[in-house]
Amino acid sequence: MKFQPPLASARLVKRYKRFLADVVLDDGGPITCAVPNTGSMMGLTDPGSRVWLSKSDNPKRKLAYTFELIQTAGGLVGVNTGHPNAIVEEAIKSGAISELAGYASLRREVRYGENSRIDLYLEDPGKGICYAEVKNVHLKRDDGPNPGAAEFPDAVTKRGAKHLVELGDMVAGGARAVMLYLVQRGDCDRLKLCRDLDPAYCAAFDRAASAGVEAIAIRCQITQNEIIPEKTIPVEE
Repeated sequence: MKFQPPLASARLVKRYKRFLADVVLDDGGPITCAVPNTGSMMGLTDPGSRVWLSKSDNPKRKLAYTFELIQTAGGLVGVNTGHPNAIVEEAIKSGAISELAGYASLRREVRYGENSRIDLYLEDPGKGICYAEVKNVHLKRDDGPNPGAAEFPDAVTKRGAKHLVELGDMVAGGARAVMLYLVQRGDCDRLKLCRDLDPAYCAAFDRAASAGVEAIAIRCQITQNEIIPEKTIPVEE
């Protein structure tokens, strides 16, 4: 996924009310930008951090700028949770995710379960149906219990636990189901479940895995110009 037009550079002042951040543009004064992220963004909100913003040309938008990337000691990290579905779809269609290659069709936001929509619905006459739920990952705690690992979730997610139950139901019905974690940072060698932050989600994951739900983690290479799904990394429960 390429950023078009190029991103604007700024310094972070503070994130607040979850969906807002104050920044100071390199080529201008202070502004407020949108933060498309429902998580805690733990470790990614230090004042003074270098950040990159996209700018919308839609005159109806209240906030023209959107928080996209932040510089950390390990490199750039993507924080926009609106991108992962499109990034994964692009990667599947290009054959970059071998575990999900070979399906004849792919659709997004297909209804399933109890009033839910699956992120990606893959179908093939030979392979059958595959339900794939995509989660954005950007947490890494070098001083935490899993140094070197990306971790999910970074906050309690009852909705995420519900999705795991529904994926398990799809497997019970004869379909394939995959929980796909898109790691929007390139400095992690594996993905670990964050059991200290959300034990309930992790318990739901354990039950789903026992029911046959697969887990795949894809690490991204990130630059100021694009986000590229780079490789699969191990998922450690």
